[in-house]
Amino acid sequence: MKNLFRLILLMGLFIYSQQVSAQKSHGTLYKPTANAEEDITKLLSQAKEEGKHLILQVGGNWCGWCYKFQNFVQQDSTIKTIVDDNYLVYHLNYSKENKNVHLLKQYEFPQRLGFPVFVILDANGKRIHTQDSWMLESGDGYDEKKVAHFFKSWTVLAIDPETYETEE
Repeated sequence: MKNLFRLILLMGLFIYSQQVSAQKSHGTLYKPTANAEEDITKLLSQAKEEGKHLILQVGGNWCGWCYKFQNFVQQDSTIKTIVDDNYLVYHLNYSKENKNVHLLKQYEFPQRLGFPVFVILDANGKRIHTQDSWMLESGDGYDEKKVAHFFKSWTVLAIDPETYETEE
């Protein structure tokens, strides 16, 4: 029984150290003191100029899966290209220091789905999709095909009605 307890304790410490290591090597994703509303307004203006959508990745520096997703996107060249070509990304903080409740209310309470959760806004700030991240997972990470499909499905071009035949 002592050995089992030690094993569980060691596994917990290992997982914690991996999360801390990921945070240190990639910086802090979420900024609890940021003026998120102001930041989002600026990014929407930039998205309009660049013909892109804005993705809000809602989570916190406490969220291991948030860092796991960030690392996954940065390390997968196919997905990174899809994101870079079609989106601007903002890490919207949700933590005890700042839950950004007014914004999350505006975006119809995406935190109900867990973290990270992704909210896609068009360049005018209209919420066009909210994505539960567990649907993009596979095992203890993210699935390349699922994530690529998610990002491709919500590009400006993908939802442009002019790209579809409307006459029968």
